[in-house]
This record gives sequence, C-alpha cells and structure tokens, in this order.
Amino acid sequence: MLGRRLRRSGQSLPSNMTIAQYLDNIARRYAQGNATEHTFRGDLQQLIESLVPDIRATNEPKRQSCGAPDYILTRKEIEIGYVEAKDIGDRDLDGHKKTGNKEQFDRYKAALPNLLFTDYLDFRLYRDGQFVTSIAIGEVTEKGIRPLPDNFARFENLVKDFCTYVGQTIKSPKKLAEMMAGKARLLSDVIERALLSDEDNKEDSTLKAQLQAF
Repeated sequence: MLGRRLRRSGQSLPSNMTIAQYLDNIARRYAQGNATEHTFRGDLQQLIESLVPDIRATNEPKRQSCGAPDYILTRKEIEIGYVEAKDIGDRDLDGHKKTGNKEQFDRYKAALPNLLFTDYLDFRLYRDGQFVTSIAIGEVTEKGIRPLPDNFARFENLVKDFCTYVGQTIKSPKKLAEMMAGKARLLSDVIERALLSDEDNKEDSTLKAQLQAF
C-alpha cells in the first residue's frame, strides 16, 4: 500500500545502494555537464546510510559554531561525524591553498573531532584535526568518471570506522570491541597502502624493512 502511494506521488522507494551503483549515478549526473557540488548530495547520503544502516546522514544540517558542514551523521540523536563535500575534481581537498579551502578546512578541523572532506570520489579522514587516511573510489578521466573497484572494500571499512567514532567515555564492552575492530581494519588498509607505495616507488622505508625482518 505504501509503495503504491509513493509511486503515485512520484517519490522514489527507499533502497540500499552499493558503491558501484553510487558511482554509476554520479557518473551519469556528471556527464550531463551542468552539475554542481549540490547535485550529488542525495547520492552520497543514500550511500552512507546503505553502508551503515543505523546511521542517519542529514544533508544541510543546522549551522554549527564553526560554520555549516554539508552533512551531519547521527546515531540515535548522538552526533557521530561531519562531512564537507566539494565539487568533483576539487583541487584543494588537502586544504593547503589560501585561495582555496584552507580557511574553511582549518576552522572545521579545529572544531569538529570526526571529519571527512570529499569531492564525492576522494575521501579524506581527519580525527581531532589530524589527517588519518584518504581513499579514492573513482577518478575523472577524459571519458568521464572511472570507478576504482580495488578500493571499494577499503572505502567501506573507512566509512564504518568513521561511523563508530564516539567522543565521550566508552562504557560498553560491545562498543569498545566494535571501535577497536574498525580501527584495526582501517590500520590494515593504511599500512597496506604505505607498503604498496614503497614497492611502486622502489623505496626502502622503515615500515618495509620491518616487514622484511618479520
């Protein structure tokens, strides 16, 4: 009955979204040539809520004291994290340029303890103002957006770890176990990326030396 009413009213039925489906939606909207950073907001919101069903990703939430990040993630009314989304291909996701995102990003990093910066393809995680890791699930090419499926599992781990963040004291053993498991997955991804980078660049880092010793 509800489904029939939604179809008659023109509203789309709620559904889970995979990373591949998300990128397909993004690619089709991007290919039209008239998209802005706001065009993809709903897609990212649906993807986050699909990957972590007990999380609510609110687009355009109430303004914070530090500004107005694009999304706030909550679980049972408790704030978990924030996401600031820029247009696809944004050239200052690191927030280094004074004429780019530096002022805004510095403000957010100082005030928001669990934060993602993204251009909908590249995601950069900060905790307590410190960079943790970045993962890209797609890239812009001359032929449009190309998915990077080798990074899908790591991205899912990143999102799940992002959503287990708790700023206050942890009193539940179950919650502690969930957080530690998420951190272990994320740490594994970060170390793997570092080792692969050493191999690609033919560098002998301390991390690589430790791996060889073990």
